[in-house]
Amino acid sequence: MSNFNKYIRPFIKQYKWFMLATVFLGFLTFLTASMLTFTSGFLITRAAEAPYNILMLYVPIVLVRAFGIARPVVRYMERLVGHNTVLKILADMRVRLYDALEPQALFIRSRFQTGDLVGTLADDIEHLQDAYIRTIFPTIVALFLFVFSVTSLAIFDPFFALWIAVCLAVIIVVYPLISLYFLKKRQIQVKEKRNRLYQMFTDAVLGISDWMISGNKERFIGQFMKESRETNKIEKKLADWNHARTFQLQVISGLILIFVGIWAGFEALEGEILPAYIASFTLVTLPILEGLIPVSNAIEKIPAYQESLERLENIDQYNGTQGVVGSFEIATNPVIYFEHVDYTYGSNKEPALKNINLTIRPGEKVALLGKSGAGKSTLLQLLIGAMKPDNGTVKIGDLSASRYGEQIYEVISVLNQKPYLFATTVENNIRLGNQEATREEVEDVIRQVKLDQYIHSLPKGLDTQMEESGQRFSGGERQRIALARILLKNTPIVVLDEPTVGLDPLTERDLLDTIFKTLEGKTVILITHHLMGLEKMDQIVFLDNGAISMHGNHRSLLKENERYRKLYRLDLGEI
Repeated sequence: MSNFNKYIRPFIKQYKWFMLATVFLGFLTFLTASMLTFTSGFLITRAAEAPYNILMLYVPIVLVRAFGIARPVVRYMERLVGHNTVLKILADMRVRLYDALEPQALFIRSRFQTGDLVGTLADDIEHLQDAYIRTIFPTIVALFLFVFSVTSLAIFDPFFALWIAVCLAVIIVVYPLISLYFLKKRQIQVKEKRNRLYQMFTDAVLGISDWMISGNKERFIGQFMKESRETNKIEKKLADWNHARTFQLQVISGLILIFVGIWAGFEALEGEILPAYIASFTLVTLPILEGLIPVSNAIEKIPAYQESLERLENIDQYNGTQGVVGSFEIATNPVIYFEHVDYTYGSNKEPALKNINLTIRPGEKVALLGKSGAGKSTLLQLLIGAMKPDNGTVKIGDLSASRYGEQIYEVISVLNQKPYLFATTVENNIRLGNQEATREEVEDVIRQVKLDQYIHSLPKGLDTQMEESGQRFSGGERQRIALARILLKNTPIVVLDEPTVGLDPLTERDLLDTIFKTLEGKTVILITHHLMGLEKMDQIVFLDNGAISMHGNHRSLLKENERYRKLYRLDLGEI
């Protein structure tokens, strides 16, 4: 229910007038259809009686034509307003999902598999679209139709109206609840199976070359087909249930039709209604039943919607903050403070960071080292304000890092292991750092990162297409283009998150030399596993199990710390 209040109810409140219009038009669609069959039945019967004057049929003829035209027009308007409303909601949901994902960009891979995200973006959002179109709107329209039909019939015969209300309740209450009870588990199974297929397919696409090289292509195809067959079996059981339920509902509808026909016959026999209305009351039942039968199918989808809402909630759940204290002046050369910082992920017993105390002054170059899981990435997430420490403070200048919100990227730039380069021109990729930059400024930064000669040797120069993920360029060249983007951004603090991973030693050293030269005067935080280039750092910080185990500069640590000497010699290949 909390997920409903969080993801469904706000949009109902926001677009209530559009939704009311959709429900009203939906009800009006069935009302015009009912009146069309009602007047048609009357017209057919009266025409069969061969009235002495054609004018006796003039009014029902006009009404049949009017309702015949009104029904598709109203139906079209209902679809137009309904889909327009849902597409607006869908757009808002996608924006909300992006807003939830964006603060987690630097650590999203540690929380979610790519296939999970693809499933959420492609499948879960679509399910929530169906929640409105196929469940909420049809169910509300059916309830209004039920009340209107029973109330109208009660004018002629209250006791028969009560009997029909019981019969219709079987269609819109009993069968939907039975469907929900028996199909809940299978609906969830289908949803989980589809998510699993998304994960498998995404893994296969990302690792397609490895599948081919390893010779295990057939094994993957077999696993995927097995999972698909299991999904199809469950879906077939759902389809069989739906067919059986539809048949039963059609039988019940037929019985209701017979009841109404017999009742109308007796009413005409007793002189309560004209004989011409026997066909009218019988035929008007058809569109009413047409509006009530889909409720069972609408209600059975609720478990799938709940599953989708839970997956969205899982994305939303992280210890982050996007709070901003209002407008403030960005510090040009801020000091960074980590004061007694502790942080623990979720329900983990062991803290990721323990009593971190570190001061980084303007223009300093600081290296953060440690094995995987030591807490380096957590420290980075706290620095950019994506998370708040459990204890202690992380400050940039006089302000807590978590209070900068989106303005944090006016202070800090990040060059990570695999910067994403978009399938557009080289210039457009670099301009992401500053859309207002001139062509001369772009030329200047590519010169600083030593790519000017290579780029100008290309047929189209800066207008060369990068291709998807920048595949046209080598790993080192992609890092230099990303570095040029950062230089154009011109923030006072630059974080380098293992920027040389996967590069050969010569390229790594050359790239580090370029980085240190171009970032001269800026505060640089280098997260790395290697000790190459640490002699240029003002501070070297080793993290072990979330705590600082070594701290100093290259010269002092080399002189005083035996462990550092061994690690340094090992990195140089002397051991």
